[in-house]
Parts: sequence; structure tokens; C-alpha cells
Amino acid sequence: MSFDLQQLERSLNNTPVMINLLAESYQLQLKNSDFPAFQIQVFETVSSTNTIVWERLRQGAAGTVVIALQQQAGRGQRGHQWCSEPGGLYLSLGLTPQFPVAQAGQLTLGSAWGIAAILRGYGVPVGIKWLNDLVVDGYKLGGILTETRVAGEQIQQAVIGVGLNWRNPVPELAVNLRQVLASNELLEKIDRPSIDSLEGLAALVLHGLKLGYLHWQQRGSNSLVAAYEQLCVNCGHPITVEGQVGTIVGVTALGQLRVWLHSAATEIYLGADRVRLSYATSTSQQATMNP
Repeated sequence: MSFDLQQLERSLNNTPVMINLLAESYQLQLKNSDFPAFQIQVFETVSSTNTIVWERLRQGAAGTVVIALQQQAGRGQRGHQWCSEPGGLYLSLGLTPQFPVAQAGQLTLGSAWGIAAILRGYGVPVGIKWLNDLVVDGYKLGGILTETRVAGEQIQQAVIGVGLNWRNPVPELAVNLRQVLASNELLEKIDRPSIDSLEGLAALVLHGLKLGYLHWQQRGSNSLVAAYEQLCVNCGHPITVEGQVGTIVGVTALGQLRVWLHSAATEIYLGADRVRLSYATSTSQQATMNP
């Protein structure tokens, strides 16, 4: 399997009308921003795209994008590693944002929202599973891993890694985008652009990362959180936390899950380090508390 870098660069240089309309709807300025220009490198196989981007960031190369056709030690939440099969999109972006540590969650929220919002504009019925997964009908389409390096109270560097299932084999509770597009008969009846290549998908993901970052920078965390909650599939669903029944009511600006506990009549906040949600396709969730 090959990857046409020139095709990707052409797609990036010609911003789709749909993305411009999405930016306008949130009053975002895509041009004349301080978002770095993309510097893209494509590899056949790497250990991890995040690892390669960190090496480039040490040399001061903000805006570095690394795309691999296969990863031998892809990284996920809680230190998980896996081999990423050919046919998926494995991409990482390096940034030097210079913002307080307390705002680190905005990078993940913005990235998830930006990618999901753009894919929805292309007819893909994708939602966000808290905190950083993209899902279709409860099945995992992809995930996002944000890593940061801190000096004092400031985040100096950040790497955002994205993995999306394009046409690669997937496990039982996952789905790839080609399956979604093939099964969605409505797309054939709607006059809208299609996603027809891995290069085209990569361009949309990069547009999404930029859109999410600018949403936070230009409109602030309240606007970004509200937009994220609209696409979060967990919001409004019942949840049981250590035997107590509650309802997921949203997320905080830090990326914590907001849960209303009915018996205690109080709202609690749960971080991703404390709880994880299942991929059950039912609306009821049993929270798994981490030790």
C-alpha cells in the first residue's frame, strides 16, 4: 500500500467549502492565525508516529506531521501498545502551544471535536465517546492520544496522535470507515463530497486538528466544551459509579466527565485516570474505576 504525499498537499492547499462553512458557523478565522504550517513526512513503517514527532520537536520543528502506513508499537491511553495494521491512518502532529498545564485537556477536546465535526460534514455519523474516541453506532472508528511536555506551569510542547480505521481489519467492537461509507445508503442520495482515499482522509484529519485548536484559541473553552458535548455520545446516558446511579451530564473544561448522582443530589467530576467507559452499544454505562 502506498501513500501519495502530493495528493495530500493538494487537498490541504484547497480547503473544502464545507470546512470553511463550519469555521464560519463558529466564527473561526482559519487564515492569518498563529497555527504552524504543516511539515509532512510519510513513512512505510515506524515504531510510533508520536515518537518520531517528539524527535522532530526537540529540533524545534513545530507543525511536524508524521504519517505511517503501519506502526509496530502504536501508543494509546494508560501506556497500552499495539501493532497498527496496514490500511489505517496513523498520524501525529507536533505543536509548541505555550499554555498553562491546567488547560491541557483542551487539546484533546478540540482534536476530537474538530475531526468529528468535519467527518459529520461528509456524511459520516460519527460521535465522540468520552474522552478521546471516535465512534459510529457504538463501534470504535478511531482514537486520539495527546502527550505533553511541561516546564514549570507551562506546557511547552505537545504531540497529538490520531489513529483512524480506514480499510484495515478491525476487532469485534470496532468499525472501519470503508465499511461505514459502504453501508450508509443515504450518502448516495446526498449531494456532498465523498471521502475516497487515505490521502483525502488524512487531509480532513489535519483540517480537523487545526479547526479544534483554533476553536479553543479564538472562541474559548466554554464554546469548545459546548460543541464537544453536542457530539459526545455519552451525554444524557445513565451511569452507575461504585453502586450509585447517576446521569452523564457533560464534561468540564479540564476534560473531566460530569456525572449527576441522583441519590446524593450532587454533581461529581471523574477524570480519565479514574474511570473508563465501555463500548457497550446500550445507553446504560457501568463505570469501571481505576485503582
